[in-house]
Amino acid sequence: MRILHLSDTHLDRFGSPKAGGVNARESLRGLLNDLEPVADIDVIVISGDIADDGSLDAYLSVRDIVRDFALRRQAPVFYSTGNHDERRAFARALGSGHLRPDGRNHARAMLTSPAGERAAVSMVDGYRFITLDSLVPGMGYGLLGGAQLAWLREVLATPAPMGSVLVLHHPPIALDVEVQHALGLRNPGDLADAIRGTDVRLILCGHFHLQLSGHLESVPVCVTSGVVGRVDLTAPPGTERAVRGASATLVQIGPHGGPLFHTLHARDPRAGETIYELDREQLRTIIDQLGPSAWAAPGS
Repeated sequence: MRILHLSDTHLDRFGSPKAGGVNARESLRGLLNDLEPVADIDVIVISGDIADDGSLDAYLSVRDIVRDFALRRQAPVFYSTGNHDERRAFARALGSGHLRPDGRNHARAMLTSPAGERAAVSMVDGYRFITLDSLVPGMGYGLLGGAQLAWLREVLATPAPMGSVLVLHHPPIALDVEVQHALGLRNPGDLADAIRGTDVRLILCGHFHLQLSGHLESVPVCVTSGVVGRVDLTAPPGTERAVRGASATLVQIGPHGGPLFHTLHARDPRAGETIYELDREQLRTIIDQLGPSAWAAPGS
């Protein structure tokens, strides 16, 4: 099983250049064009922040751009939601988020919840792909609610022939970097409890805009870099620098080994140029505004 893992396309309805002159549509098109020679892709996964502004136009654009690439490989495409996404527009354009190469629905089951979370299940060659919805509207961090975790436990109660792959936006692991701890998945322990003793073989995430791998409950976790750019951790501690350079990850998993991870980079002559730099004060403002301390539960 060969999985092409993309994340953080960040398209908007206008298609205008972002900081550093990055055009999100052209970044996605350019990356897929450079990935054209990569053979034997069985599944394409896009792990959140599909749209930068939550607009329907952005989802339709990503769907159409990726569909052309997927059709040439007859590979299904599985999308999950990120903190920049909007569930209703996501659903209007992408339905379950699990699409056949021609854009028709691929999902075998979906979560039904009052919040409208976009979680779904598909089978491909004996592997079970489960997309989860870690979106907390208006916030930067992620959370998996009780209803979604109960649904996940129910899905995992019956093993799949080749095991399960989870896809969600917010990583349940983090480096010793404050912004990652503040804006990652807030309840990784609950996810660990839900997958303990199950057939989950791999967890795929985005959000941090950099390559990172680790484990949750002995399950490998792969965080892929962003299509729209990557975060450069050579910036001084307490600050953040993003640079040009669209990336993806090729993941290979088989019955007797893996997963293996290989980073794929677009051929951008301006790769490494600064997109933006946030000083300590600016990054602190983002953490304060979008982190868990900015959210108060009803009645608290």
